[in-house]
Amino acid sequence: MTRSNIHSWLVLSSVVILLLGCQTETESSTSTARELIIEDTLEFILKDGQTLPLEVALADDNDERAAGLMYIRSMGENQGMLFVFEDEQPRSFWMANTPLALDMLFVNESYEIVTIHRNTQPFSQRNFTSEIPAKYVIEVNGGYTIRHDIQEGMSVRIQASASE
Repeated sequence: MTRSNIHSWLVLSSVVILLLGCQTETESSTSTARELIIEDTLEFILKDGQTLPLEVALADDNDERAAGLMYIRSMGENQGMLFVFEDEQPRSFWMANTPLALDMLFVNESYEIVTIHRNTQPFSQRNFTSEIPAKYVIEVNGGYTIRHDIQEGMSVRIQASASE
């Protein structure tokens, strides 16, 4: 082989290796990505009495609650996840493997928002707690509660199917 052929062979080999590496990364990234599956609707009762509907995926068993919004890369503006627990107690959530900034709303058994954590940092290991007992947790896109003026003390209407 001439020096020119060796150089061309090395360049071509390097390009092939780089492309294979990129393909593996892409396949790995897409294999963990999940889609949000909408199952129900809830409504925020706003200060003026109007309602704001939110389409939600339900997390009402241990496996679904543990997975939460992990690996979900996007949600519509009026979409989120509703976590349903059997009892009311202080709750703690974190953002492991969650690539979205979220607002977390902790809701008691009387459907009152008792705590809001706004714009949580994606992938954060920090615990976001309610301290006040909550039976439900709603996760929405970061900034949602500011854009819609949702405050602690406001009420949520949760469909009977989701609250059981």
